[in-house]
Amino acid sequence: MEIEYIKVFTGSSILVNRLNSLLEEANIKTIIKDRVNSGNLAGFGALGNSIELYAANTDLDKANAVVENFKNEINS
Repeated sequence: MEIEYIKVFTGSSILVNRLNSLLEEANIKTIIKDRVNSGNLAGFGALGNSIELYAANTDLDKANAVVENFKNEINS
């Protein structure tokens, strides 16, 4: 079975890295796409909230629960 990755969160570097660590603690495979640094390396800018966090589709239900808890935590 091929693993696909689904975007579960977009935000600042601090928020994405914190959520990534929470997902890794739950044994969920993740990928971070940092368009800010990629844009700087290529010679053009990107918005500050252009960092995306993707989770494996095989763990999507678990990932969504962690993401929702994280969103509630940062919004309270």
